[in-house]
Formats: sequence, C-alpha cells, structure tokens
Amino acid sequence: MRLWNSKKLAKLAKRDFERAWQETAQLIPSRGLGASYEGVAPGRAHVLFDTIQKLRQAYLSLGFEEVVNPIFIEDKEVKRQFGPEALAVLDRCFYLAGLPRPDVGLSDERLQKLRSLGVEADKEKLQRVLHGYKKGEFGGDDLIYHLAEALGIDDVLATRVLEEVFPEFRELKPEPTSLTLRSHMTSGWFLTLAALYGRRKLPLKLFSIDRCFRREQQEDRTHLRSHFSASCVVMGERVSVDDGKEVARALLSRFGFTRFEFRPDEKRSKYYAPGTQTEVYAFHPEVGWVEIATFGIYSPVALSRYKIEVPVMNLGMGVERLAMVLSGSADVRELVYPQFYAEWRLSDEELAEMLYVKRSPESETGRAIADAIERTAREHASLPSPCEFVAYEGELLGRRVVVRLVEREEDTKLLGPAALNRVVVHQGNILGVPPGEHPGVERITYLRAISQLAAARVEEAARQGKRSVRVRVGMARSLGDINLTLDEVARRYITSKEKRISVAGPVFITVEASLE
Repeated sequence: MRLWNSKKLAKLAKRDFERAWQETAQLIPSRGLGASYEGVAPGRAHVLFDTIQKLRQAYLSLGFEEVVNPIFIEDKEVKRQFGPEALAVLDRCFYLAGLPRPDVGLSDERLQKLRSLGVEADKEKLQRVLHGYKKGEFGGDDLIYHLAEALGIDDVLATRVLEEVFPEFRELKPEPTSLTLRSHMTSGWFLTLAALYGRRKLPLKLFSIDRCFRREQQEDRTHLRSHFSASCVVMGERVSVDDGKEVARALLSRFGFTRFEFRPDEKRSKYYAPGTQTEVYAFHPEVGWVEIATFGIYSPVALSRYKIEVPVMNLGMGVERLAMVLSGSADVRELVYPQFYAEWRLSDEELAEMLYVKRSPESETGRAIADAIERTAREHASLPSPCEFVAYEGELLGRRVVVRLVEREEDTKLLGPAALNRVVVHQGNILGVPPGEHPGVERITYLRAISQLAAARVEEAARQGKRSVRVRVGMARSLGDINLTLDEVARRYITSKEKRISVAGPVFITVEASLE
C-alpha cells in the first residue's frame, strides 16, 4: 500500500498551478489563445445526460422541488423499509468495506530494522504517530507526512520505512461495514421524507435523479450495475393512486408519449400498499407501446416506522430505459458506454473533418496568392500548351514577386485531367472524383489544396531570400501528392473497415515564381 503526504502534494500542486497560470496569462495576448475558442462548434452531449436534463426540466415545470437523497444507506434502514423482503433486497446491494487501522507496536526488532535503513528513531514520537493513526486523528493520506516528521527523514525514505518496517500496512485487507450503496431510490426517500415531515407544508412534491447501484451477476443488454433513477414523491393528506397517473401523464407527455395504460404490477413490492403498485405503459408515435415507469403508494406500515402519518405516492423510472426508448438503442451498454461496447463508427462528415491541408500560407498576401493561383488555373485550365499566365504580381514580405502558371510541354493543356478533381468522402471511402454530381461529403478540390502548397512555398522563398521557386505536381498517387494529410484516427478507421483512399490521377500543374 502506497501512502502520500497530502499536505506537501497540495503545496506543490498550488505552486505548479500558479506558475502555469502566470505563463498562460503571458501567452494569451501574444498568441490570442482566448480568441481561439470563439466561434468553435458546440460540443457533443451524452444522450444519458441529455435525458436527465430534460427530465429535470419536466419535473421543475410540474412544480416539483429537486433534492439529493442519501447514497449510503445503513442495512438496518433497508430492513425497516422492506420488511420481509429486506434480505432479498440486501442480496442485490453492494456493502461498503474499509481498511482497518492496525495496532502497531515498536519491538526491538523493528527499531533495529530502522537503524539498518539509517534511521535513528525517537521511540516516543514514532509511537505517538502510530497511535494517532490508529485512533483516527489523521487519515492515511497524511501518514507518510507524520512519519517523516517524527523520524526527521524525507518522504521517500519514510515510504520505504512504512513498506519494510511496518508490513502490516501493506497486508491490510478490507473489512465490511453495515453501510450499503443505495439500490433503490426508495431507500433514500424514506430518510428524506422523515427529515421533512412536520417541518414543511403539505402537500410536498419532490424529485431526485441520481445513481442507484445493484449487485448484478453480470452486465448485459438490459442490466448495468449502476443506473440512474428518475424518482419523485408526493406526500399529503389526500394523495392517491390517481396522483401517480396524473404525474405519469404530465411527465411523459413532454417526451412525445401520447396515450397511457396503467396495469397492476405483479411484483407487489412490500414497501407499497397492497393494490397500489402500478406499471405505466405509454405509446410513442415512433416506438409504439412500451413499459416506461412504475408508481405506487408507500405502505403505511413502512411509513409509520419513520413516524410519517400521511400517504406518499412514489413514481420512478430508469433514465437509461427512457433514453433507450427515445434513441432506439437495443443495448444499454452501448448507450451508456459507447467507448467500450458500441461498434466503431465514423460518419462521412466526421472523416471529412479529419482531412487537412498539409501546407498553407501564413500571411494575408500568401493567402491572396493562393486564391489567385486557383482562379487563374480555373480560367485557363483547358488552353493548349505551351502557355504561360501571370497569376499574381505584387509585394510579399517586402519583396517584389511575380507568380505564373506555366506548361512548356507541347500538345497538352495548362492543367492535367485530374487537376480539377474534388476530394469527397463517400461511405467511409476517400475518393478523388471529377467535377459534377457525385454522392458523398466534399472536403476540398485538388486545385485548391495545390494552390495552398504553391503559395506556402512562395512565402517560404521570400523569407529565405531565394530568387525563384518552382512547384510541380505531376501524377498524384496519394493524399500527400496533392498537399493533403489524414488524421491517424481516420486512417486507422478506414483500414479497419476495409475502405479505401483513392485519389490517383494526372494533375500536371506547374507554378513558378520570381522574387526580387
């Protein structure tokens, strides 16, 4: 077991954070880092938390107050609430455990071991530290700190002392407690209602959307060990089953459900009064009829154990269940943990966003040169060679520059047949296709990417003091030949899905520039 000096780590973290913040603050004005986040595309929310947020807004709009129910429940509370069913419920609960704090003595053998490590211990100081830890005067994360202080050594040696002289700490095993992780939101509701009854005006309408934990034998398409429960209660003198029906209709109608059926629930949980446990079936135009929620009136016997003397209606639903229905998902694991269970899918739009121009001009003039090259090439693409056209004439980085498109070979054209091709992503393939109609997501044209390359090379020549530069793209065989590069994630995806990258073609474009 490795323990750390939390106070020292906190000081180091604070110092490093302040230094990093100061360095970042110096960079922002010069590099414009703050502005780089302006106008970016919005992030993507998880469908589960989207559903939670919609449920929260729905409950709030119905006049419910949001509360946080206890997560850690003593098993005696489960027995009070569930009565004869308690053992079956506890069988599904996770019990919490903790490491014991050993009672460590200081024998002559231990003191000799300390000396072999070069440590002369003050026995009384060291004993106070060990007893202080045993009595809970400080936590395990501070043990190394107190040990080092008592022995007058650094943290590294104190860690070695703990591991070699006091092996009890390394060999500790968890011991169970009577605390459980909440398996039903009901376990928390009884405690919350008991705390509020007699202190708040009735009727009281509360809701909570939070995690529950169940000791499932395994996780599968319909079961997780941790799930979100969207639960509400209505406590008041005249509360009845009709309140459950009314809340269910009002809540679920906000998610597009239009018709409802209420059927007796055969499970008959003992914490509900007999004959009140009801399953809610709802009709959605896109998915049809589905079982979506359960409600009932808490047993007056269970309520009396918490000194609650009025009826309480409880309605609950699994958030994952609702999200699956609305999204059409068939596997809760894929819905909640797509990074682990869902098939790897990248849309054509996502792949297109991972295709980049390798080199592009940095200056405003450089970008104007790129535009001029592209415009001139399109205008004269089909003219016979030999030929030469001035695309740009002006100043660049303080130098006079003339940029030309040329083709000196006879009996051909200024541009090759593929120069005007478009790069599109279609069904996971990256393709070079001629101008015109073609399915897929268009990313860029060959000519645009090559014009960017040529302008960047002219810009580079101007900075390096060169008198001329020539950029020639002949037969394209790969993305790199037309000044494009693909993110490694996209390349790995295309390979794994046995898709293809096909951009080969005769481009044959030449750009020459003279600089003075």
